[in-house]
Amino acid sequence: MGGYIRVTYCHFLEYFERKTKILNKTQKAIIRNRWATMENLMSAQERKERIAASIIIDFDIKPRLNNNRGTAILVAASIYDACHYFRIFKAKDFGKYCGIVTSYQPKPNSISDEPTNSDERYKFDTYKNLVLKEDKNTEDYEDRVKKNFINEPANMKLLIVVSKLLTGFDAPSCTYIYLDHELHDHNLFQAICRTNRLDGDDKTYGHIVDFKKLFEDVKEAIAIYNSDELDINIGNGGSNNIEIKNWLSESKKNLEEAREKIKYLCEPVPKSLNGIREVEQFLHYFCGKANDPNSLNETEVLRVAFYKAVSSFVRAYSEIAQDLLEAGYNEKEGDEIHKEVGFYNDIRAAIKNYSNEELDIKPYEADMRHLLNTYIQADSATEIGNLQSLSLGDLIIKTGIHDAIARKVNQKGKLSNNAVAETIINNVRRTIIRNQLTDPRFYDEISKLLNDLINQNRQEAKEYELFLTNAEELFKRMMKKEYIDHIPTDLHGKIEATIIYNNLISLPKVNLQIPSSDDERAKLALKIDLAVKENAPAGWRGDQARESQLLNSIYLILDKDRDATLALFEIIKNQDGY
Repeated sequence: MGGYIRVTYCHFLEYFERKTKILNKTQKAIIRNRWATMENLMSAQERKERIAASIIIDFDIKPRLNNNRGTAILVAASIYDACHYFRIFKAKDFGKYCGIVTSYQPKPNSISDEPTNSDERYKFDTYKNLVLKEDKNTEDYEDRVKKNFINEPANMKLLIVVSKLLTGFDAPSCTYIYLDHELHDHNLFQAICRTNRLDGDDKTYGHIVDFKKLFEDVKEAIAIYNSDELDINIGNGGSNNIEIKNWLSESKKNLEEAREKIKYLCEPVPKSLNGIREVEQFLHYFCGKANDPNSLNETEVLRVAFYKAVSSFVRAYSEIAQDLLEAGYNEKEGDEIHKEVGFYNDIRAAIKNYSNEELDIKPYEADMRHLLNTYIQADSATEIGNLQSLSLGDLIIKTGIHDAIARKVNQKGKLSNNAVAETIINNVRRTIIRNQLTDPRFYDEISKLLNDLINQNRQEAKEYELFLTNAEELFKRMMKKEYIDHIPTDLHGKIEATIIYNNLISLPKVNLQIPSSDDERAKLALKIDLAVKENAPAGWRGDQARESQLLNSIYLILDKDRDATLALFEIIKNQDGY
């Protein structure tokens, strides 16, 4: 809100690292960028509760709001945030006077593959269980609440919106706009204008309450409104919108700079025999060769630069796409830029697939929401100016390798069989690297199978099909954690104890004697598992004293063998179950 954000930083970092430990640096950066932005910090539970309380107080004490003649609009930053606000208000007596108007349509098939605590399920459940209790569909609901907002301000006092109702919505009773969304330029002006209709002597002006520190933008918008530079030719098709001077020339400059940057970055990509750069040349330049286990790490900086350059190019193009002619491009130039945007987008997708850096953030949404709501606290408000996608491995298990390739790896059919094979190899290798510390012996076995796969000939059609068959089997074994050795019955369903059992035989040791019998090793693994669960203090990871306490309990069970204890402790530290 309009104060400081306080973060319990050490807990925040520990939680983040725990939940993202299997990701590489690029993927962690994606999660950080997604969740460490101000918009997501601003979405934390406690902050929204304070904003809601502030609004309810306004309806108790502010003129017009406290006499059932005035209404207000709360502009949220996203549909998720709007739903979150709606739930907060609905939990209070004031909730019966609130409505929500967004572009969301609750469709059951849109959440069929969603994790239990995902944002999509949160929005769906909000609409199905709270919003549409009295109406058949979203359209009927929105028509009703908008009508009540205009005609019955005593019964519909607050509308929570995202982008709807900010233009062309005429409600003279609307006296307050609460901004919790970073609106700019003419969008900001249009939102402000929702409060400028007079409907009685008790309304001389509207109020803007800014929760996002947009005060300078608000002042600029109002200054332009009071100038003589408005298009107000309403009767002849005028929009009554603010036109920001020189935005086209500035947008064109941004587009050309982004375009030149990505061309410069791709200049070293070698050309194929036919003199053009094919997808495969981009893959090898930005990812290296699949048979080199270090190539992905060595080229990571290049890939990150390329991803950022494509994002900048796409963003710059989207800002001006509808106005290319007005910006000075002819139709041929516009078509060429459009094709370039599509081409680089396709290349980026291919590279992310090839390097296994395409990240579905949905499984992390619930954890990140919990992190924000638990560790972020906001100061009191200050009123200023009055199939989301499955991973390749999961998709192979669900649909088979050929369908997975068609859906995920080679959607447009432009990759050669060898490029497809290398994409599969890189996906297996990345998974091994991410998870190696969680179960070293298992992933060592998978590494050996991967080497066999790499060395397999795949030049002819039959050999390529055999490669795919073997790759599918390897993926299934890896994704389902199918151990090569027999796992004793006593360990079934006990994930952490099974991992300990699997690695006992390969621990470095000095005086420790590992039982040769499977059943005896299983008993030892269960004993260690129980000791960890009974002796692990809260927040033990990263705390030297608490880690030492846990180490000692394992040390005694492992015959005081220091080497074996330290090696096993590293495996235990990487298990979510402890």
